[in-house]
Amino acid sequence: MDASFNTVIWENESIIYEVNIRQYTPEGTFNAFQKHLPRLKEMGVTLLWLMPITPISEKLKKGTLGSYYACSSYTKINPAFGNESDFLELVNSAHDLGMKVIIDWVANHTGAKHEWMDKNPEWFSRDAQGNFTERNGWEDVVDLNYENQPMRDALIASMQYWVRHFNIDGFRCDMAHLVPLDFWKAARAACDNIKTLFWLAECEEVGYHQVFDVSYAWAWMHAIEKTRHDLSGLNDVFNILHAYDQYPAGALKLFFTSNHDENSWNGTEYEKFGEAAKAWAVFTYTWKGVPLIYSGQEIPNHKRLQFFDKDCIEWNGKPALHDFYKTLATCRQQYPAILHGANYILPCDTNGVMAYLRYDSTNVVLVLLNISTDIQKIACSHDLIKGTFTNIFSGLQFSFDREEAFELMPGDYLVYVK
Repeated sequence: MDASFNTVIWENESIIYEVNIRQYTPEGTFNAFQKHLPRLKEMGVTLLWLMPITPISEKLKKGTLGSYYACSSYTKINPAFGNESDFLELVNSAHDLGMKVIIDWVANHTGAKHEWMDKNPEWFSRDAQGNFTERNGWEDVVDLNYENQPMRDALIASMQYWVRHFNIDGFRCDMAHLVPLDFWKAARAACDNIKTLFWLAECEEVGYHQVFDVSYAWAWMHAIEKTRHDLSGLNDVFNILHAYDQYPAGALKLFFTSNHDENSWNGTEYEKFGEAAKAWAVFTYTWKGVPLIYSGQEIPNHKRLQFFDKDCIEWNGKPALHDFYKTLATCRQQYPAILHGANYILPCDTNGVMAYLRYDSTNVVLVLLNISTDIQKIACSHDLIKGTFTNIFSGLQFSFDREEAFELMPGDYLVYVK
């Protein structure tokens, strides 16, 4: 990262929860979602990422409600969600509980009709005939013209508006790699002048870490998807994790088994990973990086949510995986080796198990994940696997003496801490 940028002190400890306001409650409002904040706090969530809260372009709108990512204004609030006072109350309530709030920022394009278009058509990309256009095959949007400096200035001023008026804590930047890096440098400098913020990029170009604190682990997610049908693909997972370790100091990756795009377009984590879905969720919390939970994963949610229409998440009392995620969050808080320690992948004589250590001078964390559909018996050997270890899920203690054998059921996950 550019040395001129400061980082928030809490970025490494973040547990991010992506909020789909539209589908979260029957009302689909900030006020209705706000009632869930104490539960999310108790589950260990530290940072809320709200999908775009700006109004949606009526022109070329998809479905009955349109895409969050096709805005008609950068400084207004989608009236379906509430008003400015409602949003400010949500942010303040989250802050009162010790949670942070970031908003989704779509800087590559607007909806097909945006309030800037009539007065400043030159701020948008146009084809040879002068028609508004875009380059990625998204029918309901128009690309912004980054060769136009006044447009850049207006966009940065719009970002500052949310920091100044609502005291948000950062931005999740949609398709960040489609936007010139020099714009993001200018935007971060301008916004961080108001308040040091958290910057998350939907992007996997290492150069963008000159600006961004955290970037998506898309390559990892696609690689683990392949292991469901070909366990030899675990070698690709190891190679990708090694590549991530070569990132600049301080650069973090975002690990997830679902998000709004994956759930709606490619399937739930249970469709993609089968019995290994929870095992991979354990990975997201125990490897070096930042974990993400998508709205409803804690239920667990087994349905694809409609993207352009109302399709409410089906809450039924206390979510069954609440304690699962809470236990993982508590482990991250209690064992700094997960946040700052070294990684060591333990050799296994089977492709069906991923086993690794996270350790520092005071803690050792041993993680074993059965990503296969078979019972797996493995042996692990390492000098650090010695002493009294506690299984974080059962609370039971075990005395290990360097060489230990384990039996894991299909999709099983074991986390031992010392």
